[in-house]
Amino acid sequence: MANMSDYIDDLHIESLAYGGSGVGRYAGKVVFVPLTVPGDHVQCRIVRQKKRYIEARAERVLVASEHRIAPACPAFGQCGGCQWLHLPYAEQCHWKETIFRDFLVRKLDVDSELVRPIVPSPQQWGYRSRVQLKCLNTPKGFLVGFYRRGSHYVIPVDHCPILHPLLNQAKDLLRSWIENTRWSQFVSQIDLAVDDQERVRAVVHCLANDVDDFVTHLKPGALSANMGLFVQTGRKHNLQHVCGPVELLIEVDTPELRLGYGPGGFAQINLPQNRAMVREVVGTLVSNPPGRVLDLFCGMGNFSLPVARLAQEVVGVEAYLQSIEMARLNARLNEIENVSFFAREAYGAATEYGADGAIDLVIMDPPRSGAYDVARELVTVRPARILYVSCDPPTLVRDLLPLLHNGYRLVWSRPFDLFPHTHHTESITFLERV
Repeated sequence: MANMSDYIDDLHIESLAYGGSGVGRYAGKVVFVPLTVPGDHVQCRIVRQKKRYIEARAERVLVASEHRIAPACPAFGQCGGCQWLHLPYAEQCHWKETIFRDFLVRKLDVDSELVRPIVPSPQQWGYRSRVQLKCLNTPKGFLVGFYRRGSHYVIPVDHCPILHPLLNQAKDLLRSWIENTRWSQFVSQIDLAVDDQERVRAVVHCLANDVDDFVTHLKPGALSANMGLFVQTGRKHNLQHVCGPVELLIEVDTPELRLGYGPGGFAQINLPQNRAMVREVVGTLVSNPPGRVLDLFCGMGNFSLPVARLAQEVVGVEAYLQSIEMARLNARLNEIENVSFFAREAYGAATEYGADGAIDLVIMDPPRSGAYDVARELVTVRPARILYVSCDPPTLVRDLLPLLHNGYRLVWSRPFDLFPHTHHTESITFLERV
């Protein structure tokens, strides 16, 4: 039995922290408590003590905050996908903007007025156009869902309210095709995606020896459902096309560009919000069109091709060859000729491209780990302007520091909510060389 000293009898939750936990104070330390809401009074158990903070688990809500609502998903609290389903959406946006602004003001010492208001998602539910579903075959059946918070234990999910309705349907179909077959024990993951034309693509990860028989088993169902289907037997290059569309199409910019991306490629999971971010980038540049542009981590041309309509020349760089091939195809299909794409690492590209002349604009859209090495390289290359698209405020702040300390100023930064009901925040930050 736990010692009562391991408990905090009545903790008042004052705010929210990046990561989604509620924040209170006890014995001179900050206390982080997941699944709580500002205004809650909770009894909680201490699970970890550090020198400056405490991590705790709420055991009982003594007084519920006026902002607390009933979560729309029965898996909330177990599934690791959403952190804020018990908080009204307007409150979620308030705290995302507050947390993001606090990061930039505290860590970078920038004026809070340079952080623009958050752009809320036009859809709270059914917005997610891509998902990785975890699978586990058990004596109780074939489970399809998400990992439990802080573990690799699969929580089955019958209906995920943030998934596009067609992805919920596809999930149920694939589960019915796989369960009670000899292949169910070999399927570890299913990747689903839907595009702006509402076409669905599935990638089933299967390590069975008789994968050809598995393909034969799945194909009739996928054909009848008009589903694009792939089976993956290891890394991305071990990908077998079974039937249906290979590329999915997303729409950006005005006049409309249609951009395809293949299995294993990247597109934002919230397509309307992706269009909003492209509009923000293009709107920033339209009054002062760029000359030479370098787009790092360009993917299939999501920003490169809209910006190329304004710029003299655009070079896009991406390490994943298949995405570069799609970017080249997207440029041809949309009849954009002043853009070139190269499969290579982002680091070193600015130095190489800058050797041929001054770079007017660098666009960066790195993964969650950020691009600190590239940021330090840009200090030397010194492009006139930088647009940094980030999905992680801590790495954004880390990467901006060397730039702000070496001749750049932050003109503005704006958070975008691409991930309602989670703590995640996307952002665009605009820098100019002083």
